[in-house]
Amino acid sequence: MARYCSEPKLIALTDSHAHLDVAAFDADRDAVIARARAAGVVRQVVPAITAPGWPGLAALCRHHEGLHAAYGLHPMALAEHREEHLTALPACLAEHGAVAVGECGLDFSVPGLDPAQQLRYFEAQLAIAREQRLPVILHARRALDAVIGLLRRSRLDRGGVVHSFSGSPEQALQLWDLGCCIGIGGPVTYPRAQRLRRLAANMPAEFLLLETDSPDQPDAERRGQRNEPARLRRVLAEIALLRGESEDRLAAITHANATRLFGLPGTIPGPA
Repeated sequence: MARYCSEPKLIALTDSHAHLDVAAFDADRDAVIARARAAGVVRQVVPAITAPGWPGLAALCRHHEGLHAAYGLHPMALAEHREEHLTALPACLAEHGAVAVGECGLDFSVPGLDPAQQLRYFEAQLAIAREQRLPVILHARRALDAVIGLLRRSRLDRGGVVHSFSGSPEQALQLWDLGCCIGIGGPVTYPRAQRLRRLAANMPAEFLLLETDSPDQPDAERRGQRNEPARLRRVLAEIALLRGESEDRLAAITHANATRLFGLPGTIPGPA
């Protein structure tokens, strides 16, 4: 007896963190976006890293429906930042309809990244986010307590998301109390990531965002390869399995979380 397999149901997903503007996608960016759409990943939030990349990111998001830009200064690119970039950031956010300030934050894991300079740029971006009533997209590596403390003092209206969350349940609870989400991506698919997997299994769903961090942090099946937004379905499947929930339900919740946090349009774009 012949067996007929239908195509998997496409569930509308939002990749809350994908660096589609970087050089790793220059050769096939349109194809990457098309594969994401074919996999049901209908929206991507694309956070900037440095000021010279802002115009190209704005053009990319104008060209592709479903791409939504955030503008900021990444702590790991500290050597490239200048005071005038902070001065120019508010106008860039307003002119290009940014959905967030970021990627910004702190990284105390890399020797040579001056903590005092990082703090100066981060605090300035938090102030801009508060003034413009925008959420923040946060990088926090070996600096989560410091980031939480600054968030608490900044009193943001719109909260934000700590992407690629790798902290403790206690730190996650502090972020939720501040109205912040956490972003979880490929690392949750690795069996050794037991703390992250337990958190994903038990956390309140209203604070969960799905992400790929493309082109970085591929899932366990693509270890060592370039990541891309189409792989968000693998992240969804893993977290749904950990939680004992349907993929449809988890997709709907996380899609709604992204819509709420970033103020995204409710309509779903068509194929790329």
